[in-house]
Amino acid sequence: MTQVVVVYHSGYGHTQRMAQAVAEGAGATLLAIDAEGNLPEGGWETLASADAIIMGSPTYMGTVSWQFKKFADASSKPWFTQQWKDKIFAGFTNSATMNGDKLSTLHYLFTLAMQHSGIWVGSGMMPSNTKAAQRNDVNYVGSFSGAMAQSPSDSSPAEMLPGDLETARLFGKRVTEVAVKFKA
Repeated sequence: MTQVVVVYHSGYGHTQRMAQAVAEGAGATLLAIDAEGNLPEGGWETLASADAIIMGSPTYMGTVSWQFKKFADASSKPWFTQQWKDKIFAGFTNSATMNGDKLSTLHYLFTLAMQHSGIWVGSGMMPSNTKAAQRNDVNYVGSFSGAMAQSPSDSSPAEMLPGDLETARLFGKRVTEVAVKFKA
């Protein structure tokens, strides 16, 4: 059985809702980074046993949250022994604006995965970019590097668009499919 873990930080609940959709699609375990940037007890062991690690963070000021960065810095211990080498990695993010420099966040997650000698999986989805496209279509934000969502700054997590959440779910499904193929 392929073990997939979604490790994420969420400041206001939008990224958590996205993480839940990714985990649903992936059949994954959720591992939340708390408000102080720490994993729950047993979190590092959960990541060590995973075949795939999907990382998520809101985009704040063009990159990951400080809580996610604290987790990333602490991952230097498994990095030193190359504990996560050849694991499948992927990433997702959310921000208040349509662009919001989300690609910078995905690049940060990609770089972290590469430092761990991991194998990155992109979205595998074509963008909804025709004149007929609607904001609620799958991959409307148009990312190939990972899953992206947009939540207005005055919206609640319950108001996230079904299209963005379906994008997250399909993304999670793809990562698990790739992990299964890679493990075979």
